[in-house]
Amino acid sequence: MAITDHDSTGGWAEAMEAARALGVVLVPGMEVSCRTPEGISVHVLSYLHDPTHPGLLEEITKSKDARLSRAEHMVSLLAEDYPLSWDDVTHHVAPGATVGRPHIADALVAAGIVGDRSEAFATILSSRSRYFVQHYAPEPALAVELVRAAGGVPVFAHPVAEARGRTVGEATYHAMIDAGLAGLEVYHRDNPEARRPFLLDLARRYGLLVTGSSDYHGSGKVNRLGENTTPMEALEEIERQGTGVAVVRS
Repeated sequence: MAITDHDSTGGWAEAMEAARALGVVLVPGMEVSCRTPEGISVHVLSYLHDPTHPGLLEEITKSKDARLSRAEHMVSLLAEDYPLSWDDVTHHVAPGATVGRPHIADALVAAGIVGDRSEAFATILSSRSRYFVQHYAPEPALAVELVRAAGGVPVFAHPVAEARGRTVGEATYHAMIDAGLAGLEVYHRDNPEARRPFLLDLARRYGLLVTGSSDYHGSGKVNRLGENTTPMEALEEIERQGTGVAVVRS
């Protein structure tokens, strides 16, 4: 298993302790929230990086601070039309976690405003909604550079997830590859089957790793733990390239 919270390594210690106790191999990581100059959201997975690396830590701290102010602004907009407060949202935030749209979604579900997280993201919290607020995020190529500098292995998460919003063109892929991109997350429920051959061809042409992920976020989403997996040879290469921290084994 891997743990890759958005812009945070706050769950690593607890996950490592649990993995050792249960005999589960754990890959510590993080999901870096990025944005292109055109405003397209991109997520870069960082496996086995040094969580204390100054450059990466400074960048994700900027993102976390921006996500907090963004969440507060979104909740204030929502509160104009729905029975929702900031306390309702923070009730769903674990200690040390980065406040984000998933927590707002959980509060909307708890209030009976939407049925589940998926409905919230498709409607009220979508990038097309009047309640949506942008926040600071590094450009994808910069995130890749910083992950590499921190000894991590950068993988482009769910690159063609069109249901989430606009997806990037080939220029962004090439910029990320030039910056040191290690792989593409091909096997993910949000990557349409019809677009996966494009990703597999890109991986073949540029020698990129092919990974998969359930992207499990708990019972609030339909994603099931282990529904998509990463081939063992790709995991072995991630472990070979990652120099920031080690894979946890009991």
